[in-house]
Amino acid sequence: MNNEEFELLVSRALAATPPKFLDKLNNVAVVIADEPTPAQRRSLKLRSGETLYGLYEGVPQTRRGLGYSGVVPDKITIFRRPIESQARTVAEVEELVRQTVWHELAHHFGMDESSVRRAETRRRLQK
Repeated sequence: MNNEEFELLVSRALAATPPKFLDKLNNVAVVIADEPTPAQRRSLKLRSGETLYGLYEGVPQTRRGLGYSGVVPDKITIFRRPIESQARTVAEVEELVRQTVWHELAHHFGMDESSVRRAETRRRLQK
């Protein structure tokens, strides 16, 4: 899959986000990178062989106070190579991208990792 095709999948995942969430996105950029940087891996204490599909870096909306202004945008990074290496088909890549975008948006809205994982599990069980 080339870069443009992967970018399209990320754009589709964002467009599929319910409007009640899209309308509330605030000061966040979504970018694509091939892999997490060494600094990102260190900050997350990822071991060799551990993979990361996405990363939210910023101040969650639930922690923004009156002094929150004039700051650089939060950043959601979607990591292309780990996703592509996990998936066997384009449909699986698309699903992993969709899940990753949703996961990182949940962090932007203030959910911690355990809350996001519980919500993902509930959503899978409802399908």
